[in-house]
Amino acid sequence: MKKEICTISVSSNWLGDDYIFYEDHTIKRVYDNHSLNSNKTEWLEPHQINKQNKDKLIRACPEEFKEQIMHLLDYP
Repeated sequence: MKKEICTISVSSNWLGDDYIFYEDHTIKRVYDNHSLNSNKTEWLEPHQINKQNKDKLIRACPEEFKEQIMHLLDYP
């Protein structure tokens, strides 16, 4: 079973957008397209996340996980 590092929410207004980071360097994104299409899930590799979203994730990241998440995302 995958061991979770942390969950970071970068939701805007009422649409959910959560990233769940795992120790095996996989990332699960659970998000809402709109109110009738919610809780969609996709598995991502760090290179699939653009710089703008990486910035949001690092800003929203709990301080105790920030260094680990920055390393996982290959964030400068």
